[in-house]
Amino acid sequence: MTTKGETIVIVGVGARTPLGFDTASSAAAVRAGISVIQDHPYMIDRFGAHMKVTRDTGIDVNLRGPDRAVEIAVSPALDALMPFLGSGHTAEVALILSTGEPRPGQPDGFAAQVDRQLRTRLAQHVVLEGGGSTAGGHAGGLLAIYHACKLLREGRAKFCLAGGADTYLEPETLEWLDENEQLHSEGNIYGFCPGEAAGFTLMTTLAVARAHGLHPLLEIVGSSIASEENRIKTETVVLGEGLGAAFRLLFQDAPIDPVGRIICDMNGERYRGNEYGFAVIRNPGRFKDAADFETPADCWGDVGAASGPLFVSLITEAEARGYQPGSLSLIWASSENGARAATLLGGPRRSA
Repeated sequence: MTTKGETIVIVGVGARTPLGFDTASSAAAVRAGISVIQDHPYMIDRFGAHMKVTRDTGIDVNLRGPDRAVEIAVSPALDALMPFLGSGHTAEVALILSTGEPRPGQPDGFAAQVDRQLRTRLAQHVVLEGGGSTAGGHAGGLLAIYHACKLLREGRAKFCLAGGADTYLEPETLEWLDENEQLHSEGNIYGFCPGEAAGFTLMTTLAVARAHGLHPLLEIVGSSIASEENRIKTETVVLGEGLGAAFRLLFQDAPIDPVGRIICDMNGERYRGNEYGFAVIRNPGRFKDAADFETPADCWGDVGAASGPLFVSLITEAEARGYQPGSLSLIWASSENGARAATLLGGPRRSA
């Protein structure tokens, strides 16, 4: 499934990661290849070593549950809203939020709790109306962007704040990852380093942006979703059918220019690398160099549902500072539940 029709633009972004508390510092650190993977203060893995994680050092390590996710999410949400708030307009904004999938330490209802608390915190700054929340996992932030595109094109909202907030640092979650042999360590090189972050994008149509005097930062050329049956942690063989379908849907109405930049949520797990390889084979001729992809999880850790909107912020910074390669960028992410999501982004010059 893909979204198409009226031009959708991004007019605001916000990011908070273990690398930095705003978009500029986080993007600069990723570009420099800085990693903040570190030992957890007290959690020990099955090999007797401190678990390797990334964490938001601005938040008390003992703050847990929805409160922790909300605390991470508030500042980047406000950063993304800043252009709108600064314009003096009072239009309603639909909020679409994703968190991690249900798991030990993050039970059913977690996403709704985070959504409710975040709306309360933002209500003093902006009128939020409509949208919703989902426990979408890794692809969650891109799923939020996809559904925001639908709302805008169907005329059910003028502005959408789409984002993801995720934290793996609940002790129960870390123990569960360890039991599933997903934690990266010297004894398990194909695991990942769990982290926490939040990212948001403020989206609208090009016509509304112009009417409100807002400057487009990026154009959403396309957004697609698909589903993978051969999921990670199952007795199946991944052939990239779901991600390949997401790419195909994305490219079928896209410009013929080859993709110049690729950012994804690969985190060290072999499944994700295999999946991407097959998905590329299923979509020949659409990449300048499919092997030239970026994996920010090497720097800020695996940040789950926040991944997609944070990728958007990396491209926004590259465009603003003049180091963005090519005219088209592909970002994608894969959830353990089988959800696959991809977004194709173009520079602001496309919407001039």
